[in-house]
Amino acid sequence: MPGLGQRDAVAGGEGADRVRELAQLQAALEGVGVVLPSLRVDPVTGASEEPFALVALGRCNVRTAVRLTDVLRACAPEEALRARVREVNRESERARSRQNC
Repeated sequence: MPGLGQRDAVAGGEGADRVRELAQLQAALEGVGVVLPSLRVDPVTGASEEPFALVALGRCNVRTAVRLTDVLRACAPEEALRARVREVNRESERARSRQNC
């Protein structure tokens, strides 16, 4: 998988988890016809102790961007899902705040 060979730049067991999670994202995107060829774990945040490594979605051509837009619009979430996403985001933010103290 392009961009997923980041194991050397990603620390320890968390690195394997990050690579696995990224592979799942890539598979999900491919399942709906979207291929992001530069998808990878950001080497700087992935190699750090930062528990929230960044994912570099990378560059894609306009056709891929349009396909991604179409897929997202077709999957317009219901309000319950939006509320859950907001809740998860708040929980993540609280966890980051606790770690920075």
